Amino acid sequence: MTHTSTLARGGADTSAPARRPRRRAGRPALSAKAVPYVLILPGLLVIGALLLYPLYQMVEMSFHKVGLRQIKAVNPAPAEFVGGDNYAQIFGSDLFWSSLRNTMLFAVVTVALTLVLGTLVGLLLHRLGPKMSTFVVVGIMAAWATPPTAQAIVWKWLFDSDAGVVNWALNLLPDGLSTLLSGQADWSGHPWFNDTLTLYFVLVMAVVWASFPFIAVSVLAGLKSIPGELYEAARMDGSGAVTTFRRITLPLLKPVFSVLVVLSVIWDFKVFTQLYLLAGGTTNRDAFNLSLWSYSEAFGGSSPKLGLGAAIAVVLTVILLLITFVYVRQIVKTEDDIR
Repeated sequence: MTHTSTLARGGADTSAPARRPRRRAGRPALSAKAVPYVLILPGLLVIGALLLYPLYQMVEMSFHKVGLRQIKAVNPAPAEFVGGDNYAQIFGSDLFWSSLRNTMLFAVVTVALTLVLGTLVGLLLHRLGPKMSTFVVVGIMAAWATPPTAQAIVWKWLFDSDAGVVNWALNLLPDGLSTLLSGQADWSGHPWFNDTLTLYFVLVMAVVWASFPFIAVSVLAGLKSIPGELYEAARMDGSGAVTTFRRITLPLLKPVFSVLVVLSVIWDFKVFTQLYLLAGGTTNRDAFNLSLWSYSEAFGGSSPKLGLGAAIAVVLTVILLLITFVYVRQIVKTEDDIR
């Protein structure tokens, strides 16, 4: 009687035990802790196949004497193990220090110019309207999407000694102004690519022209995430553009700049295609960077030294890893101090 009246009033029947959901037969459920590792496993396999295994082969080759006899398709000769002789030859060569100097100076100048120009363009894009901003982004990204080979060909034509647009434009300047700026009045036939300094000047312009759009778009994306109320409050306090950028924009975009600096250093340290084409191959050894020197030893000449070229590439990789490690560690340390 009591049971019936309880159900009639809409009460719950607590007398019957609650049914537990039946467990499906079959394989046991995947542990929650294992799910992230299962999800990243395909990516790790791809990285291992495309990056880690070739890197292992390069390191192994750097300890051997490898030439044409060792890489021929039919009956290749076994590679001779030479230990650290390749590395001793690298560090004992004057080309290593000149190539390292060219690599580092080029990277420092190019990274700085790329970040400054890209940031300025990103700030400009942020101030433009949606339609004009989209138009400019599409225009500058065309430069970033241009293949390195096409970039080098375009810039080599611009600075060609006989038919280049640059020499033609410089000859249009008044003789007094041209002499004041460059020390010469006639630019006809001026060879830009014979001298190492002017060659790297053109190379810096070519790489900055192709690299700053990525920086600009990344900065623009970071600016879109900053609340507009912060800028309104800064304007009400009478803050100028420079002060606002230094006090608000720069600190909030610091994570973006940290990633961009690391990527730019890696890209600019291993520039090869543009330098190879602008320099006309491997004839000008004074203009070598580490990438071009590695290529010259591995594939240049009648007796290529693949083991020595691989050793140079390993040295370049280690330098990049050290720079990246020190920079990232400094960033993490700074963030920990702020917290």
